[in-house]
Amino acid sequence: MPNRGGPPLPYKVVAAVTPCPGGWLVASAKLHAATFSPEEPRVLSKFSEVFEERPLFEVIALNAPVGYADTPEEERGCDVIARRLLGRRSMTVKRTPTRGTVETGLVRLDEHLDAITLVLLGRYCEVNVEMLPYRQRTVYEAHPELSFYVINGDKPLVRSKKSDEGIAERRVLLEKRIPGVKRILDAQLRGVPTSHLYDVAALLWTARRIAAKAANRIPEDPEWDSEGLRKEIVR
Repeated sequence: MPNRGGPPLPYKVVAAVTPCPGGWLVASAKLHAATFSPEEPRVLSKFSEVFEERPLFEVIALNAPVGYADTPEEERGCDVIARRLLGRRSMTVKRTPTRGTVETGLVRLDEHLDAITLVLLGRYCEVNVEMLPYRQRTVYEAHPELSFYVINGDKPLVRSKKSDEGIAERRVLLEKRIPGVKRILDAQLRGVPTSHLYDVAALLWTARRIAAKAANRIPEDPEWDSEGLRKEIVR
């Protein structure tokens, strides 16, 4: 693994990244053979800072769109498949903006984007600036609900993460899969909702699967956007 300024490290570092109030919530973990050690999560103000972290991240599971359709009529296949898998939780897979929207920050009237996507549009524009095809060797689009779907034995969760029952359901699953995950789940970060901490922990589990070459792509056969980026979600 690259490590500027010193000898190679005996472990890899993988990370999960999701938008949050104030910037980007980042959870990382050291990975060495079967040992997986989560670190304290933190908030970075800009997406570009993710690539300035040292040591460099081997894998980044990102909760934000990477590849885009050119028109609203061309809905991404990965979003369609993800909704089908998630069933009752399909509403968590929002409509993705078009490439023109993330390049200009201007929303087309016929895109019909939901309120959450509109709030996050500035974050998605940050990602678009940084994402070139070569970065998809490291950065993989992921989705928290798909991560929980896989953790839960390929079954959608029953309850919303906004409810106490939903948080409890997710905690049981995460503590079973990730030793030391309490370091993330119980972190106290100003302005960061509890649900974001649970999402980033699930994404970190997906980052580990990617590093181990155990993750699956949606769709299995890649689709590409006009800038050469894969339109996919990894789970």
